[in-house]
Amino acid sequence: MKLNVLSITTLVFGLVAAKKSKQPINATEGEWIAPTKDAFRGPCPMLNTLANHGFLPRDGRNFTEYNVVNGLNHGLNFNRSLGAVMFQQAIPASPNYPNATSFTLNDLNVHGVLEHDASLSRQDAYFGNNHVFDKKIFKTSKAWWPNETITGEQFIDAKLYRQIVSRNTNPTYSFSSTVEAFSIGELVAPVVAFGDKHEITANRSLVLSWIENERLPTALGWHKPTEEITMDDILSVASALSTHVSLLTGNKTVTSTHSKRAGHFAIPL
Repeated sequence: MKLNVLSITTLVFGLVAAKKSKQPINATEGEWIAPTKDAFRGPCPMLNTLANHGFLPRDGRNFTEYNVVNGLNHGLNFNRSLGAVMFQQAIPASPNYPNATSFTLNDLNVHGVLEHDASLSRQDAYFGNNHVFDKKIFKTSKAWWPNETITGEQFIDAKLYRQIVSRNTNPTYSFSSTVEAFSIGELVAPVVAFGDKHEITANRSLVLSWIENERLPTALGWHKPTEEITMDDILSVASALSTHVSLLTGNKTVTSTHSKRAGHFAIPL
């Protein structure tokens, strides 16, 4: 999954479309409804989840900046400036870019644009479907999380394991430094949504329920974070996770510049 080199400062100060509206995208916002057969879904469990709950368009289409900013704010209490940055990182996936004003979840499935090899819960594009949840693959990932609290180190253990497997089995395996930065950003999702952003931990039951069902785990007692999630939160967690990568591999795989571009969780997760 490739990220555009974006200036966070430029984006934040230029995001006039991040309106402070409380209007829901649809009348059933928050209610989980399984996607219809013609609905688009992508490789990001969190975006799929928010669409299933109606925080984002349920059909997986028309992901405008307005819809993305509101959906992330209503569903996860993401700061609106952060939501707008994440939209700007995803919009290049649209086939109409740079003239695009929206994208679809299906746009995100194109290999090498945002979707990448070595996903924790999807198979590589080389082997077939790269966006539908794969139970067997995720079983190998969650095996690295033996306790009810998943630590930052354990998230990285699972990530590195999937990279090793993919590298050894996929003849077209690719994992650039840009993809590395994005993969770190994905791991920020379960920490800020289902865990402790200061301790860099997450609740295993909540994370598994979310990924396996693409559903917010309200039945397990989860609720939207009461404290607004900001860009500083995302960068702080991403930096901590990248430090774990460095400690395990001996390489500084994610530089501060890359970390500043790890705002999508998608996104991400």
